[in-house]
This record gives sequence, structure tokens and C-alpha cells, in this order.
Amino acid sequence: MPDRLTLGFDTSAAHCAAALLRGDRLLASRHEEMAKGQAERLMPMIEELLSEAGVTFRQIDVIGVGTGPGNFTGIRVAVAAARGLSLAMGVPAIGVSATEALAWGLPRPCRIQIPSRGDTVIWQDFGQEPPQAGEPVAGGRPQQAATGALPPGPAPAAPAVAIAEGVAHIAAMLADRGPQPRPAPVYLRPADAAPGRDAPPRILP
Repeated sequence: MPDRLTLGFDTSAAHCAAALLRGDRLLASRHEEMAKGQAERLMPMIEELLSEAGVTFRQIDVIGVGTGPGNFTGIRVAVAAARGLSLAMGVPAIGVSATEALAWGLPRPCRIQIPSRGDTVIWQDFGQEPPQAGEPVAGGRPQQAATGALPPGPAPAAPAVAIAEGVAHIAAMLADRGPQPRPAPVYLRPADAAPGRDAPPRILP
């Protein structure tokens, strides 16, 4: 669908980002650095994006959402928003990992590295050629390693597009292949929050 309108957004790190495509053409984009507050900022940002492009929610054909890895709370914010919009609007929501989004438009082979906690990085290598119709977007999954402890491979590449634009491009491509799985967070480590230690309340008959 050459004129498909695709909305992509991502809150998997210390930012809130969104992009809108008409086919392969970028209509509008936003990227704001923020350590917290993505839950409050995401929907107003999307509304600003649509207003700038002169379109409405009803005109959106596909939703792309960044699924991480990255910040637990940020990932959940974006995935929940994508699922809710998909249900309300009756359009597909498609999950795209952060490494896939940042590899969009780069010559292959390439390696994507994303700074993570402490002295670690999230990384993924991408093969010789960009994906063709019917092939997976990327071979393997994102991984995490200590800085300086990565295996041999391509030199780290600087992204060609902002993360939300990459999310939108890949979501549009995957939509052409038919129904996709529902977006789900990509986590590389257990959650920091531990379950409560208090005994559950006793239920009286």
C-alpha cells in the first residue's frame, strides 16, 4: 500500500520519540530526551505529530512500537499504548526491537550498539544484506555484554535514521507480509522490582 500511513513510537530509553510515514516518506517526527515522564508525554506528542502532518487518528493504517530492550517502565508504556490504540482503532500494532530500528537503512553487515546500565551495552549484528520479502528482519536477537567484551564482528555503526522512524519503516514493511504477532516487550534481564514479602490478605468466607 504505497500511501499507507504508519505511526511509529518508542520510549525504550531516556527519550520519548514518534514518527509518521506516508508510504516511505517521513511526514513528521519528534524526539525528546527525558529520564522519566514518557507515560504523560507520549500521547500529547502523537497528537502534535498528527496535527503537524494534517491527519487524524482515523487515517492511521499501521502502528509500530519499539519493544526494547531498554528501560522496563518505558517499554511497557509504549507497548501498552500501541495495544490500546490498535484495539480502539482496529489497525495492526507491530513490535520492532530497538536494534532493528536503529539498523534501518544501514549498509550490511553492521553492528548496532546501545549504551546500557553501568559498563554494559546492548548489541546485535546484522547480516550481509537487508531483509527481502518473506525473510526475518534480523537474524538472532539483541544481546547484552560488558563494554569491550563483545565478540569479533562489524564495527559499530551510527544509525541512519532516528529510532522512531526506523520503527515505523519496519512496521510498514512487516504489515505487507500479513498478520504479525501482538507487540511484546523484549527484556534481557530480570526486573529490578522484587515481589512483596508480606503475606497476602486472608479471604474470609
